[in-house]
Amino acid sequence: MGNENWQNKAKQLMMEPFYILVANLLTLLLPLSFLLLARLSCAQYLLTIASYPSTSPSSSFLFSVFLYTNPALLYLLVSTLSIATLVNGLTGKLTLLSESPASDHHHRPVYQPRLYMAWIFLCTLQVCVGLGIEGSIAAGIDSSSNIGIGRSLLSRLIFFLGLHDVMLLWFRSVVKPVVDDTIFEVPRKERWVERVTMALSIGSLWWWKLRDEVESLVVVAEAKKELLLDVGVADFVGWWLYYLTVTIGMVRIVKSLMWLGMILLCQRVRTSNSVNSNCENDDKV
Repeated sequence: MGNENWQNKAKQLMMEPFYILVANLLTLLLPLSFLLLARLSCAQYLLTIASYPSTSPSSSFLFSVFLYTNPALLYLLVSTLSIATLVNGLTGKLTLLSESPASDHHHRPVYQPRLYMAWIFLCTLQVCVGLGIEGSIAAGIDSSSNIGIGRSLLSRLIFFLGLHDVMLLWFRSVVKPVVDDTIFEVPRKERWVERVTMALSIGSLWWWKLRDEVESLVVVAEAKKELLLDVGVADFVGWWLYYLTVTIGMVRIVKSLMWLGMILLCQRVRTSNSVNSNCENDDKV
């Protein structure tokens, strides 16, 4: 019996790094979807102003198909996640499909509709991002080298915080239930090492690509407006999605400041009560 328990613990210990790796890679689909939408927005803008080489889109069949097919599904998925994150940040009640709660039971339920929805959500986004990123790389699309209108450092920081919040909701509501069910068959408690790994991953991706390219979402719409070109639905949705993420970041900052203020206020009240108590004791003496 003791040998069997030791083998189970050793097996779980060996599966832990694999679990973290898989969960982290699937979680990165969310920031990669922002990168893909930015590249699509940039490519469509450059085609509109006729400064994009005509041979580049045809060099990748995948990218040509994805570029000329309205990526409405990808916009819908990312927008749904962003709206859910904003509502959750304001009310703390909405968690999209469901967060993966800790569970003490050892038997998997027979019917799990939320888990099936998470599977569909995850697979759909993975196919969209996989095809789009593959096509954009093959076509040599890099929005940072074509549209170089940078935002301020503060704006970039707020957007990063908002994107991190959206990624956390994506991990807890979709990725974690799927990976928990696939590897361990039961929900697990979220560990600090998972959050640290995700933060390091999105930070590295942000520094490498996202911080420059993602701004195409908002720059393209503004550039078209200045050039008196028609602003399409995709351009408007990209612009809206960028500022929605910024709003999520601002909500996070405000809540953090409120939390810090409450801690300072409580500490001040405790100090004041302690001083008053000491003064009353001195008067009694």
